[in-house]
Order: sequence, then C-alpha cells, then structure tokens
Amino acid sequence: MNEFCFIINKTNKMKTHSIKSWGARSVSYWLTFLVAAGIIFIGIRFLVAPTVAAEGYGIPLNNDTSASYAFAKGIRDVYSGTILLVFLALRKARVSAILFSIATVIPATDFFIVLSRNGLGDITHLMIHGCTAIYMIIVSYLLFKEKSSD
Repeated sequence: MNEFCFIINKTNKMKTHSIKSWGARSVSYWLTFLVAAGIIFIGIRFLVAPTVAAEGYGIPLNNDTSASYAFAKGIRDVYSGTILLVFLALRKARVSAILFSIATVIPATDFFIVLSRNGLGDITHLMIHGCTAIYMIIVSYLLFKEKSSD
C-alpha cells in the first residue's frame, strides 16, 4: 500500500508524492522470503525426520542420542525462519536486513563444520552451505539498499 506525502510548493499549491514502500513488489523481499521459508522447512525436517535431515546437512547422526541435537537444531531453524517472516510481514526492510546479515554466519559456520568433519571430499554439502552463505550476503546487500518505513 502506498503512503502519501504532501508538500507545499512555492505557489502554495499542494502536491502529492508517492513514497515507495518495501514489500511484496520488491525482489529482495521475495529472496528473503525464500530463505525464511526454506529454513523453516529444514527445521521441520529436523524435527520430523532427523536422520534424513542430518544426512542432508552433511553430517549423519551416529546413534539415537544424536537425534536430540537434531531436534535442538530443528526448533532453532523454525524459530529463525519464523522471526524473519514476522519482519517481512511487517515490511521492515532495515530490521530484516540486519537480522538477515547476522544470520549469514549460520551457513558460513555450517560450511566450516562440514569441512572440518568431512574434508574437501564432500563438495556437495560444502557447496550447499557455501552457496547459501554467498546468496545471503548478496540478499543482505539488496536489503540494505531498500527504502522502508522503519
């Protein structure tokens, strides 16, 4: 929804200027939404099918007690995605940019966790985590360029 700003010019006539509002018409909005929805999906998968999710992450579970860590990761992923969706729904580009930028550390750290555990031979999982981090850095940049009401 557009907001309007009224400006009185030199002839004392009122002009109306539309202020661009960040939201569903913005590419950065949908790129951010994609990550938020994706991380919620991954979190739910860790809660519902921890063995499958752990293999998708790149570090399979060793035993039944390892599932506890998968559940902890799952609920944190669901929370992370949900909190980002809240600020998207509120159309807060600046807050979304800050949260999204901070969250970039997650896939970067995941990359190094998989690298330290599996080595360079696990290129598939390294690419998943590394490309996610790069994608998030690019989207963060786009988010910071957006104008918003916050």
